[in-house]
Amino acid sequence: MAGALPEGEPVPRDGALPAAALDAVGARGFGVYVHVPFCASRCGYCDFNTYTASEGVVADGYADRVLAELALATRVLGAVPRVATVFFGGGTPTLLPVAELGRILDGIDRAWGLAGDAEVTTEANPESVSPASLRELRAAGFTRISLGMQSAAPHVLAVLDRRHTPGRAAAAATEARVAGFAHVSLDLIYGTPGETAADFAGSLAMALAAGVDHVSGYALIVEHGTRLAARMRRGELPYPDDDVAADRYLAADHALTEAGFGWYEVSNWARTPADRCRHNLLYWTGGDWWGLGPGAHSHVGGVRWWNVKHPTAYAARLAAGDSPGQGREILTGAQRYSEDVLLRLRLADGLPLPGLEPAGREAAQRALADGLLDPAAYQDRRAVLTLRGRLLADAVVRDLLP
Repeated sequence: MAGALPEGEPVPRDGALPAAALDAVGARGFGVYVHVPFCASRCGYCDFNTYTASEGVVADGYADRVLAELALATRVLGAVPRVATVFFGGGTPTLLPVAELGRILDGIDRAWGLAGDAEVTTEANPESVSPASLRELRAAGFTRISLGMQSAAPHVLAVLDRRHTPGRAAAAATEARVAGFAHVSLDLIYGTPGETAADFAGSLAMALAAGVDHVSGYALIVEHGTRLAARMRRGELPYPDDDVAADRYLAADHALTEAGFGWYEVSNWARTPADRCRHNLLYWTGGDWWGLGPGAHSHVGGVRWWNVKHPTAYAARLAAGDSPGQGREILTGAQRYSEDVLLRLRLADGLPLPGLEPAGREAAQRALADGLLDPAAYQDRRAVLTLRGRLLADAVVRDLLP
């Protein structure tokens, strides 16, 4: 949901998709993303499509608007395979009353049916949940929660404009376990100006002590137009250092591996394969999903589209009976191939070598010789990044593509 939306071609007012896109909906899985764009305050590093009450955007009636888009989605898609995953992202979804989140989830179930083992995730800021609300979320059908921890160091949280106290994220993770969540994830950011190696080690230790089964770790990215970017431009803070970020990544992988976690995507580790985020795997393996909410992106059968960003414009489109889609693109075969290579190579399951074009297979041989691909997986006709290869993943992808 970050940054400016692409141009694309217009989305039909009724949201209709080409017949070819509807022929095999869900062949690689089908999920639903729900964007909840509301935040109590905006973090200095964030350029996601979010709004605060001070900007005149309120959450009243939001569930009704999302359900209106869901009704349009059911008209467009008709019958689809049961929904395998649902992901509420933001923003801060848990700023909405649990009853409203549950109403949206129930609407998805009534529209298409949730699979018996459906993964239902919500993101949450640590200060936006309590033991009582976590129990309510679990009772409403949520099975997984992803908490934004970012760091356990007070001065790092201050640079990021995070409002929670250093220990609140770990405490919330423990509370989620007690509430009955099967899967609990903590998100970390590394490479923030002023963060030391000891700071990051402390963050990792606190996350692991919380007993979570999933950890995401992302290098700080300075997005244009954010408060953090402005501070760096004025010289108040130094820009992130690539070498420091690489050191932090190696530290994360070592600590998490020692604790029994395994990487399954370059920035994600899970205790067991069952603890991996299935919704994100749907994205990374070319599945289909409908994105509900302002600025939400969707993909069905090689057609990708995105909704208007502002909640007011989103509501107006739906009130008029129109699709909230702002633009779309119909992916060419070459584009789908490139995205498949880009995304699958980031996975521990790797990229099937026979699916590469001849030039890509030659590049894979060079990457193997350079120590960037795992030899055992290569013998099994899969391209899987080594630890060094993960640090250079973008470069490896560029070499594999035409």
